[in-house]
Amino acid sequence: MSAPTSPSTGGSPAVQAPSESVLRALPKVSLHDHLDGALRPQTIIELGGAAGLELPTTDADELGAWFLGQSTTGSLVDYLRSFDITTAVMRDAAGLERVAREYVLDVAADGVVHGEVRWAPEQSATAGLSLDGAVEAVLAGLEAGAAQVRAAGGSTTVTLLLCAMRQGDRSDEIAELALRHRDRGVVGFDIAGPEKGFPPSAHRAAFERLAAAHLPITVHAGEADDLPSIASALLDGRALRLGHGVRLALDITEVDGRPVLGPLATWVRDRGIALELSPTSNLHTGAFAHWGHRMTDHPFDLLHRSGMAVTVNTDNRLMSATTLTADLAALVEAFGYGLAELEEFQLNAARAAFLPAPARADLAETVRTGFAVARDSASGADG
Repeated sequence: MSAPTSPSTGGSPAVQAPSESVLRALPKVSLHDHLDGALRPQTIIELGGAAGLELPTTDADELGAWFLGQSTTGSLVDYLRSFDITTAVMRDAAGLERVAREYVLDVAADGVVHGEVRWAPEQSATAGLSLDGAVEAVLAGLEAGAAQVRAAGGSTTVTLLLCAMRQGDRSDEIAELALRHRDRGVVGFDIAGPEKGFPPSAHRAAFERLAAAHLPITVHAGEADDLPSIASALLDGRALRLGHGVRLALDITEVDGRPVLGPLATWVRDRGIALELSPTSNLHTGAFAHWGHRMTDHPFDLLHRSGMAVTVNTDNRLMSATTLTADLAALVEAFGYGLAELEEFQLNAARAAFLPAPARADLAETVRTGFAVARDSASGADG
């Protein structure tokens, strides 16, 4: 397989790269973000102290740096170990509500106009908190956060995806939980956790139950395993989107600079199945180590030039010390993208959101309007 070409042939060197302030102001759509990977370090310190949890440090800046250090080994397995701390402070209703509320405030400050956040309730339910109680607490926090944003003159909506842990055996139970709360803010289902060795086929019964009830499904695949994992996500998982899907690029070769797609990649492209790519996280977990270890080695641009519905996401804001603005900036630097490409990525996300068709159309129009304002401002500055 050939390595992706860099810089992008799509980005224009004649167009000045958008500044960080411009990127932050752009309307963004976030499809792949984990609630237990997005906590504020200070919140962990306060909730952990109340629970008697031993932490590496009680200084917020140092704790944030610790999480980043734990997450940059190039191993997804190592990356996932840092979640032991965040999930430990998300085991009561008050803590869950606070984390969810702060999440909405943080993504709103980053310019996200619509987001889907995912979370595994089985890791938060305890003897004193049922699965339903945990979901209700998170939904209450998301609603409170959105109300706080509106009160400040903003507008951000965040919906919830429920995850089952793929190494566990509770996917049927979590699927039923998602269906019970589908009219209260739960819009989809996923499986999370270590990918290699835990194929989507092991959870086929849950996926079939959800598909029969018409609840949308996305599946982590192609992050830490190869093409068979992606194929299983589509066949066994009934996936409408792929969580990451980075290694779909293994089914693409380049001939004279032109992408040539294999049968699996062709299937994904032709059906507009969105790839929930997370550039910084993908770098940290070694998702594209096959091609290299720098952002310019990420097959993001190859996938984009192949006609895939690529989207940009953070995955875990805390662990990777990133924001959607920062991930867009990393792609701009790596591949020379301008506003036209960035708008396309946001429109891909708007079209793939687990929302009714009219709401997706409205979201796409919000994106177009915001980017038009950014282009007009850039033209005025140039003039």
